[in-house]
Amino acid sequence: MKMMSLHAIIIGEKAKEPLRYVESAQAVKGKGLEGDRYFYGQGTFNKPQLSQDVREISILPFESLAACNSRLESHLDFLDLRRNLIIKNFDASLLEEKIFSIGTTKFRIVRTCPPCRYLSRLLDEDMMKGLKHIGGYRALIVQSGMISVGDEISY
Repeated sequence: MKMMSLHAIIIGEKAKEPLRYVESAQAVKGKGLEGDRYFYGQGTFNKPQLSQDVREISILPFESLAACNSRLESHLDFLDLRRNLIIKNFDASLLEEKIFSIGTTKFRIVRTCPPCRYLSRLLDEDMMKGLKHIGGYRALIVQSGMISVGDEISY
């Protein structure tokens, strides 16, 4: 089995604005990635009626992008999909209901991250079709720490 590793870290400072790649980030328990819109409570889904405990981190398997582009006959980039962490060789069965580490940070997957109509409107693509069953996962930060591109995932 191939080792899971962190392929990319993606953040955006404000809702609806373009995202960017960073080489490393501080992950803070109860808040998210320092520098990201959800860390500052400025994400599109930072609304009182929505559960904020699932807004800390979003994870996308590396392989989901190619599958999405194939379904949509498109050329989207990881930035377009608006997830924080892109993980190569991702295997949810090894991580579900377990605490896992990336760098010095500990995470726990709490639910799937299905596509939404907001993303479809933003990209003018049928993301409900493109990311159906492959939209990724939401995770909580169990222990704050630093993460960097290339870090291996341990569990």
